[in-house]
Amino acid sequence: MEIPMRKGKDYLIFPLDVASMEEAKRYTELLAEKIGLFKVGLELFIRCGPEIIGYIHSQTAARVFLDLKLHDIPATVGRAMSRIADLGVAFATVHVGENRRMLEAAVEGSGGKVGILGVTVLTSVSAKDLESAGYRPFFYDDLPQLVLQRAQQAREAGCAGVICAGHEAGQIKERFGKDFLAVTPGIRPVWTVNAKEDQRRITTPAQAVTAGADYLVIGRPIRDAEDPRQAAVRIAEEIEDAC
Repeated sequence: MEIPMRKGKDYLIFPLDVASMEEAKRYTELLAEKIGLFKVGLELFIRCGPEIIGYIHSQTAARVFLDLKLHDIPATVGRAMSRIADLGVAFATVHVGENRRMLEAAVEGSGGKVGILGVTVLTSVSAKDLESAGYRPFFYDDLPQLVLQRAQQAREAGCAGVICAGHEAGQIKERFGKDFLAVTPGIRPVWTVNAKEDQRRITTPAQAVTAGADYLVIGRPIRDAEDPRQAAVRIAEEIEDAC
């Protein structure tokens, strides 16, 4: 059977980085047909809990990416992930920490119901930040090497993929294969990039997809647009042109 080609919107993850259920519902209704997944992060989940996930599932065909970035002892992470698995989300995040056991506990706790994504290095982190944190020059002089090392941990632990910068997606795919997912935040269409970004390692949608990214987390360019729906359509078209 021929597998249908993904549409541009299928790559899009829109982060519901808002402070209330009302705002979350507004963006959910507005973008339901224009993106593939909605990302629920710490702020909204603390405010609304599982209710927002239930709402998205009941009102749209979009999937949910629960981005809580778990980081704790393995037993705690495993139990938390087993609770997350009951929510019916597509993906959930865990920091790639000091050892593999935490990641393995997350994968085991998911019961195969949730794709576990390892957070390698946050896109807001720069080489200078890593140097200040005490990392060896080998890693802060060549940050992608740290990303690859952590991706290796995630792969060996059974994770579905990792969160990485767009320009690192190609290396992830080359090293770990096309089935190991690369989910990239810090994506900015050319028409929105400015000098005041707090994301240090940004790429355009076309660059990220060409490099091998499977999903793109795109918030501000859509949320802050005069017409968010049209912005999402424009980005989806940019992705399709690059595929």
